[in-house]
Amino acid sequence: MRDKTPVHILPVIVLAQFAGTSLWFAGNAVVNDLTHELQLADFFIGYITMAVQAGFIGGTLLFAVLTIADRYSPVLVFLVCTLAGSIANGWVIWSETAFTVLVARFLTGFFLAGMYPVGMKIASDWHREGLGKALGYLVGALVVGTAFPHLLNYWGSDLPWQYVIAGTSTLASSGGVLLILAVPDGPYRRSSAGVKLKFNAVTTLFRNANFRSAAFGYFGHMWELYTFWAFVPVILTQYLSESPDVHLSVPLWSFLIIAVGGISCAIGGHLSSRKGSKWVSIVSLSGSGLCCLLIPFGFSMPLFLFLVLLLAWGFFVVSDSPQFSALVAHSSDPNLVATGLTIVNSIGFALTILSIQLVSYLWLISESALIFLIIAAGPLAGLYAIRNYETEE
Repeated sequence: MRDKTPVHILPVIVLAQFAGTSLWFAGNAVVNDLTHELQLADFFIGYITMAVQAGFIGGTLLFAVLTIADRYSPVLVFLVCTLAGSIANGWVIWSETAFTVLVARFLTGFFLAGMYPVGMKIASDWHREGLGKALGYLVGALVVGTAFPHLLNYWGSDLPWQYVIAGTSTLASSGGVLLILAVPDGPYRRSSAGVKLKFNAVTTLFRNANFRSAAFGYFGHMWELYTFWAFVPVILTQYLSESPDVHLSVPLWSFLIIAVGGISCAIGGHLSSRKGSKWVSIVSLSGSGLCCLLIPFGFSMPLFLFLVLLLAWGFFVVSDSPQFSALVAHSSDPNLVATGLTIVNSIGFALTILSIQLVSYLWLISESALIFLIIAAGPLAGLYAIRNYETEE
């Protein structure tokens, strides 16, 4: 039986996801201005990223334990979280200390828990066939949304940094409003509003072997993903410092290197319809793992080859994300799809904190490109885990 989904549904969900997740790296895009204005230490970039991730983890844990998006309308949850997240993001503009900046970013991350996994839940409520393809577009929107603050920073290079924060907050809230006006709850949604809270939902999910395989494959992917994204501007800046005759725009190339993953997510989504989500995940992990191993040699490459390497890394590093989400959704109890997606996201993002902080610390004390080899542990672990997934879709 083929899905009979109105043609506007997926584009609207994708646009809303792009708008909402533009909040994610808004702080990173202006971190240099923040550190200068508030006279903060250089390592603040690690903390500002960690604050968002920690907030996201806290939010996803609460959403998972209370099965929020399974018990209530996920479209309404998305709207509330985009509005609240936009307010939290805007608080950075009036922050006068490092503490208030970090609190604002933590709250932004907390409410992002009601956008990213909930957006995937909405997509799964509208699609049974071709879920990997649909999630490919959806995560592609997340990728471009994540990169978008860097582009805003480039466009508004002559404007105050507050322009980036205000712009992303306006965009995110608009996405939530658009979604609730144009997309109702999907026909495949199973509401658990009248069901007793299942505090053992997480253990129930992890008893499924396929769920465990998809989840642990995703954890390996996440060890690499956000550390790479957080360090793209650092890597570009370091290359420029070692090659004083080279000139390029760090904000523009940061956007391009991260945003190219949006294209790969869409391509991976189409390939998953023929090859399967597991196949796409294996290819993606292999490609990004190879880039991890090559990056220490990248700083001695000519600019063209260096940028090609980073673009290839940006291409492969995220194309498996929607496929892991599709595998997680398909291997979850039908009444716990949102909870399954949310708890896997929560644990995955907890790992990003460890990875980002470890790489940040080692980079500050050594500035050796060899430390990026630590990131390669993620793709290797992901490849080991996903091999046990027994069936496609």
